[in-house]
Amino acid sequence: MHTLAGVQRPDHLEPFVVAVNPVEPERRDTADLYLPDVSAGRVRPAVVLVHGGPVPADRTPTPRNWPVYRGYGSLLAGRGVVAVVLDHPLHSADAYPRSAARVREAVDRAREHPRVDGDRIALWFFSGGGPLCAGWLRDPPSWLRCVALTYPRLGGPGLEPSFQPIDAVSDVGAAAAAGVAGAMRANGLPIVLTRVGLERPDIAATVAQFVAAARIAEANLTVIDVPAGRHAFDTLDDTDASRRAITQATNHILTTLR
Repeated sequence: MHTLAGVQRPDHLEPFVVAVNPVEPERRDTADLYLPDVSAGRVRPAVVLVHGGPVPADRTPTPRNWPVYRGYGSLLAGRGVVAVVLDHPLHSADAYPRSAARVREAVDRAREHPRVDGDRIALWFFSGGGPLCAGWLRDPPSWLRCVALTYPRLGGPGLEPSFQPIDAVSDVGAAAAAGVAGAMRANGLPIVLTRVGLERPDIAATVAQFVAAARIAEANLTVIDVPAGRHAFDTLDDTDASRRAITQATNHILTTLR
């Protein structure tokens, strides 16, 4: 919680640490599309951003309206790709199946949009949204070019097996080592992980386990470290190190979409 001119502002409403030219999104029911200028090309790849949680159901504004996600959306549109920012119902720890369905629906709709190249899609998961990446890691469609993870939770007790990314990357690696064709392709999927040095211990433990499992599996993992960064560094730590990490992650994602 920060105080500005005597008014308290919650952390999730802090401004995005990267200066961007604001882009007004095309608003749909539960998702916003940030469209690049047509000079970049009428049909462009897309990045779908998946917020964390649990977020209380009565919280306003909803995550897609938070400065951080409006910032990422504008940043990506400014770099020439479509950004899709959605709200999903991760209001409690047992809501992952409902959120997974919402994410998949948003991806399907994005791929059908006339400005989107449906064969070039990246998914970018944040914080408590991390477990939602597990199914995509296990069985990535041919059009999925990258999975990005920023200060993510990547496992833990109480999660269903289908939402355990550590197990997913381990299982895919073992199958790839055995020569299973589909698993070999899945194991080659680019994963871009941004981790922070001042992470919450419970989350940091899952990130360490995921990295270890990915290394053993010989997964296509890129790690971007923010040693002095906190969870939600992209709003809480207004530093050059934060901006470099965001730029590096964005660059890696865009490279996979070329």
